Amino acid sequence: MLLKEYRICMPLTVEEYKIGQLYMISKHSHEQSDRGEGVEVVQNEPFEDPHHGNGQFTEKRVYLNSKLPSWARAVVPKIFYVTEKAWNYYPYTITEYTCSFLPKFSIHIETKYEDNKGSNDSIFDSEAKDLEREVCFIDIACDEIPERYYKESEDPKHFKSEKTGRGQLREGWRDSHQPIMCSYKLVTVKFEVWGLQTRVEQFVHKVVRDILLIGHRQAFAWVDEWYDMTMDEVREFERATQEATNKKIGVFPPAISISSIPLLPSSVRSAPSSAPSTPLSTDAPEFLSVPKDRPRKKSAPETLTLPDPEKKATLNLPGMHSSDKPCRPKSE
Repeated sequence: MLLKEYRICMPLTVEEYKIGQLYMISKHSHEQSDRGEGVEVVQNEPFEDPHHGNGQFTEKRVYLNSKLPSWARAVVPKIFYVTEKAWNYYPYTITEYTCSFLPKFSIHIETKYEDNKGSNDSIFDSEAKDLEREVCFIDIACDEIPERYYKESEDPKHFKSEKTGRGQLREGWRDSHQPIMCSYKLVTVKFEVWGLQTRVEQFVHKVVRDILLIGHRQAFAWVDEWYDMTMDEVREFERATQEATNKKIGVFPPAISISSIPLLPSSVRSAPSSAPSTPLSTDAPEFLSVPKDRPRKKSAPETLTLPDPEKKATLNLPGMHSSDKPCRPKSE
């Protein structure tokens, strides 16, 4: 198990970001979905928790078959997906990822939001505070992102909001910008497979960090699209985008039957309730390749094939520089 705490500051208030994160997640999911792969929304509905009160439960399936190396695609069925379950009791959220093909793999993300610049070292409960972890600051303006994801229009150093006047963030902006908020994320990655655990968990954390950086950059860069929205309007945007995204990736009944497990009441769940997160999407790590001298089994099953997706649908949507605070060990 590898635990890290990420702190991502935004030039917004916690109340403003309540709308922004919902808009960003929906639009990002739609942009990353295409031709049978992407993010299928299985469930998105209000949910009540006896401790946290009213919130929203979301379940998604993130299809990643083409992101696997060629040797893995030969044995992994095309219905391979990552399940994301999220409970959003904003400003407190938790997101859980599990994998349909790797039962010993999971990601658990606990999130809290506060109007400060990441200065609260006691935001998580005492049990979480006592766990050994790194604290990593993520700077949306100055941290590097993978080149293939870079867009000048989504670069906070160049973007300036017409509706809020905020933007063109420079190095050190977190020390002086107002308003400012911080997204605190406690991320636990587990991959309980001997010989691969450490490397896979470290790789997944790198992926999570990139996703958090890209998603928060987009949430700010799209601020003029969502800033005037009400909660009802952003929920309607979610609904319309969800429908278009599911149609875009071509959601078909699976060729093999999969029994669905009903959602348990929150009182018997092992984890607290929580929130949506940026879709998981990346290339597979090179270290998972099969050794060249390893004999290949001729009996490996063929790749399962689903019907071709429907004709791609479209949706008319409205219209990274190292950090000044690198990862540091948790202070005693």
